Amino acid sequence: MKSLSVDPDFPCSLTILVPLPTNRLASSALRALEVDAELSPLVRRTFSLDYPQRLDRSYEQEEHNTDGKNSDAKERKSWAVSSSVPDDEELSDENRTVLRTEYKATTIRMLRVAVNGFMESLGVVLGVMEELDVDVLAQSLERENV
Repeated sequence: MKSLSVDPDFPCSLTILVPLPTNRLASSALRALEVDAELSPLVRRTFSLDYPQRLDRSYEQEEHNTDGKNSDAKERKSWAVSSSVPDDEELSDENRTVLRTEYKATTIRMLRVAVNGFMESLGVVLGVMEELDVDVLAQSLERENV
């Protein structure tokens, strides 16, 4: 696990994790996004591919009134990261399906501006993948048929 040390020159940071269906799509997204260098010397960005984190889900939900009146019932969701250690098969490069983007900036404003630009570019890349990639189209069709 990485330490949470703060770089005094770049005190503002953000890590964005984007899970993708396959390693091929994750590495394609990484290659497409890394070509655009950060324009400001006040911002640093790094890309890498990571393994998906295992999440254990637990939901507790109260029933809501069905008579149309307002209800005080609330849904409680909790997520916990599993502490299990992946085996060697899970550590293969094919299982690196999460695009990890780490930003560091001198100010929160510079971080926001850089991340806004990144999100626009990410949206374009994911849109192209959804429209043109055979694997993504096949998965979309499977979901529609279920």
